[in-house]
Amino acid sequence: MMEPEALPPAPVPELPSEPLPAPPEREPFWGYLDVLMFTGLALPCVVLSFGLVRGTMWLLRLHAAVKTWELLPEQAVLYALLTGVLAAMFRLQYGRPFWRSLGWVPHRLPPLWPVILGMFTALMVNLIGLLIRVPNTENPMTELLKDRGSVILIAIFGVTVGPLCEELVFRGFLQPLMVRSFGVVGGILAANIPFGLLHYQQYGNSWRHVVVITLAGAAFGCMRQATGSTRASTLMHAAYNALFFFALFGTKGWGR
Repeated sequence: MMEPEALPPAPVPELPSEPLPAPPEREPFWGYLDVLMFTGLALPCVVLSFGLVRGTMWLLRLHAAVKTWELLPEQAVLYALLTGVLAAMFRLQYGRPFWRSLGWVPHRLPPLWPVILGMFTALMVNLIGLLIRVPNTENPMTELLKDRGSVILIAIFGVTVGPLCEELVFRGFLQPLMVRSFGVVGGILAANIPFGLLHYQQYGNSWRHVVVITLAGAAFGCMRQATGSTRASTLMHAAYNALFFFALFGTKGWGR
């Protein structure tokens, strides 16, 4: 009796010579829970910055001659606390660096271009303000800009610390998440509506001011999106603010 032929052994699948590529990483790597956490910690940061500055002045028996001397240190401490919160979130939760995660990277544009575009944005925003009749009435901001010393201090803050921290939070942290959810145009607008609303009370509860500031923020957001760099949008923002302060000095005759 003949024995049945043995079946040939099944071929052994070849293992790939290289490991399979990892799935693409989500961009940005943070999500809406992180935005919620950051927002929830903002109010304690406001209270803490107020308490630290006022407490220090009380201990040192210092009395501010003008309101600006209290307001700007409080604002600076608040910005430091908020950026510290972001840095801690990125490092502790994701093990990521702070600056690069928020787009603080080199850009290919010559430095003069963001400056020119910032000043052009200021002119366009001023024109839109005239068209929608932005009120020129007294508000908390105009109260701070009545004397030359206060204007100088606010101008220095407004072209250095202010643009840097606002760009990191709104165009560095919030905008990439909004763009991922709503697309480029919708994301830029969605990220800059809170930026405009942040100035609502500052300008005497004027919705027209909110509109023009939101549009300015959207212009900075376009720079951030086009270059991928908050360095570029920060430089544009600083130039935008600088032109307004130069104009203020000119109208008050302080430049002479």
